[in-house]
Amino acid sequence: MDFGDVPPGCPVDDAGPAAVIPGVVDTHVQANVADGGVGERCQMTTRAAAAGGITTFVLAPQLLPATTAEGIASIRGAIEGHCYVDVGLWGGIAAGNALELMPMLEAGVFGFTCCLEPSSGHAVTEADLRAAMPPITRLRVPLLVHAEAPGPIEKVAARRSAAGPLSRLLTARRARRSYRMYLESHPREAENEAIALMIALCREFGTQTHITRLSSSDALTPLFHARSARLPITAETCPHYLSFVAEEIPDGATAFKCAPPIRERENREFLWAALAGGLIQMVGSDHSPAPVTLKAQPARDFTRAWAGISSLQLSLSVTWTGANARQYSLNQVTDWMCRNPALLAGLDRKGAVEPGYDADLVVFDPDGEFVVEAETLHQDRRTPYIGSRLRGVVERTYLRGDRIYARGKAFDAPAGRVLART
Repeated sequence: MDFGDVPPGCPVDDAGPAAVIPGVVDTHVQANVADGGVGERCQMTTRAAAAGGITTFVLAPQLLPATTAEGIASIRGAIEGHCYVDVGLWGGIAAGNALELMPMLEAGVFGFTCCLEPSSGHAVTEADLRAAMPPITRLRVPLLVHAEAPGPIEKVAARRSAAGPLSRLLTARRARRSYRMYLESHPREAENEAIALMIALCREFGTQTHITRLSSSDALTPLFHARSARLPITAETCPHYLSFVAEEIPDGATAFKCAPPIRERENREFLWAALAGGLIQMVGSDHSPAPVTLKAQPARDFTRAWAGISSLQLSLSVTWTGANARQYSLNQVTDWMCRNPALLAGLDRKGAVEPGYDADLVVFDPDGEFVVEAETLHQDRRTPYIGSRLRGVVERTYLRGDRIYARGKAFDAPAGRVLART
């Protein structure tokens, strides 16, 4: 359509030199609503999403009762009318809930998610996975896995406990503030072992399997062989793994704590290369703000701090900052953050600017820069990005053709929907 073909009275947004890109689809968002008002927390989260160019996200069931159809219906009812962007739900895998999978799908979930490491939530075992994966395969929806096996993590803890009392005391004191010791407590072997298990189960059951939070570059080779064998397995990494490096995280900087942890500089560059080459298909924020009850914990203590990074509003700019520095294109970034996540979730009207799709659009200035300040964030202000200079500014965000965010202006009423998989 030429500019002169716009019908009379139709609202016009002249983007000028800015780019118009699809609304970001984030399939890895966690909202801790268990310790506060669900509606208020949902509004905070979805406002942050809109300000970051995200028009759709799918919630993971962290601290949410999302392992039964009744729980799914409860969450949907609680957040309806409080969403500034479109929101979907993943269902949770738990011990003994295999019979709940079909009812949860009928209640609207887009697929299922689980973790293998107990400290990261309600962990599942191999036996639980063997019970859940055959019906998930039949339902033809994805299984998302936070892949850290507990064995290697427990071995590190056991070695530290085996030391003498004085050594244990000194180690414990150092561990509270030492990022290096926290990194060592979640070794690469935990990811490698868990991903090897998921590859084997994917081969056995044919389940569409998606690895979330990939931080260990050691796991890239087995993933390459699995995909070469045409197994239905995909992977995502996160903005913090593409941005920060372990060598530069100071002791006591618990805002950087996440699981799996941020690893070394060489590891980061391998992740970027895998993303550019298609071995890693997407970037998900893994947005995980600390519950209110944990925000008052003593600062600078890695043993007690929340293991999650708040980044929803910043994930597009963070990813573009790193991609642009490595001479990757904005089109590649929209594949990683729009098109491919929409394909994972089965959102067939999201993730692209094409006829028949929802008019979810972002006016994005790829050359603009800004410094992250706590006062400009719409949600949890405890984030390691404070003070960072980022490239790429979200000027305006549109949901189904209606503007839901404009930089420097107040938000209108929530216009997002709670989506269900069709």
